[in-house]
Amino acid sequence: MTPPETNALFGDNTLKLGIFGPNCDHGCSMTLVDDAFHLTWDATKKIAVTADRAGFEALVPVARWKGIGDNEFNGRNFETYTWAAGLAEATERITLVTTSHVQSTHPVVAAKAVATIDHISGGRSCLNVVNGWFQPEFSMFGGEFLDHDERYAYATEWYEIVQQLWTTPGEFDYKGRFFTLEGGYSLPKPVRSPHPPLMNAGGSEAGRKFIADNCDIGYMLLTNHDDLEIGRRQIEEQKERAAAKGRDVRLWTTAYVVQRDTKEEAERYLQYFAAEHGDDSAGETAARFLGLSSEIMPKDAWNSFLVHLKAGYGGFPLVGTADDIAERLAALSEIGLDGVALSWVDYLDGLDRFTTDVLPKLEQAGLRKPYAGHLG
Repeated sequence: MTPPETNALFGDNTLKLGIFGPNCDHGCSMTLVDDAFHLTWDATKKIAVTADRAGFEALVPVARWKGIGDNEFNGRNFETYTWAAGLAEATERITLVTTSHVQSTHPVVAAKAVATIDHISGGRSCLNVVNGWFQPEFSMFGGEFLDHDERYAYATEWYEIVQQLWTTPGEFDYKGRFFTLEGGYSLPKPVRSPHPPLMNAGGSEAGRKFIADNCDIGYMLLTNHDDLEIGRRQIEEQKERAAAKGRDVRLWTTAYVVQRDTKEEAERYLQYFAAEHGDDSAGETAARFLGLSSEIMPKDAWNSFLVHLKAGYGGFPLVGTADDIAERLAALSEIGLDGVALSWVDYLDGLDRFTTDVLPKLEQAGLRKPYAGHLG
């Protein structure tokens, strides 16, 4: 008999929702405004509990080890394994994602930590495998900053070991290019069978292959916000790639939300926090380490890119009224996305506006089932 599904990532809602980056100071917004999220345990716990009661499916942290730019954006943050374990006790339904830089955590430690979170939460854990891009973090660990495709080769071995530790009854040996294990062993196994879901945000050819070969959830970066048909083709291609391997992958994206009573008011606030008072040092530093510069695109496109990067780590813009945001989310669902991880400048204010005004519209559109939690 198959046990009941406990992980909300596999629930019935057509469009699933997550919260992105609430474990970091300033969240996903590279801004200097006073409204920006200030990280405390009480604040991140309140966000988690609020999202849980509203029926959101996932809490998705950002793994950061050093601050970015002169103002050290995100430098103050909670480590994601222990953060997820703590919030597992504070929540009831939402999935707790651990975002792991594979070169910062040995796979034996990662497998044990996620299995522990899975037991604390009753099967609500998820492992987000990331290779990293901010080179100063790798220098702090004393590790070699591998070339892009080599990082995915490393991640593949890393996850092979994690998966075997979760599923192999006894001991096993492993010999690869990057790892050698003698008598690999881990108990208890995770609650969820055969193992917790795997997530990755790879957009390159190597990244898309890793998602198709290994992942339950993959993130898509929608670079053209005006022509979603381009995104539809990218989504269809990725799902077909996974299907050819006999796998069913769910695809998400990230988005930043600026919700106000009028579209003009929302656009003014976006201009205020991301352009006029954006953390330019953080944006330009992040862009440089991501391998992007003003030399590879026209000036207007570069300025627009920087606004999106500073507004929400380059996520899809959801800017306007509750109706505007609900319509845009419906459009993302229509092109084939299964979920969206959201961020705000002020998470608690944004969550209040969103759950009050946007969630009911998504329910009316049939994208989400009514959830009693957000009524109490």
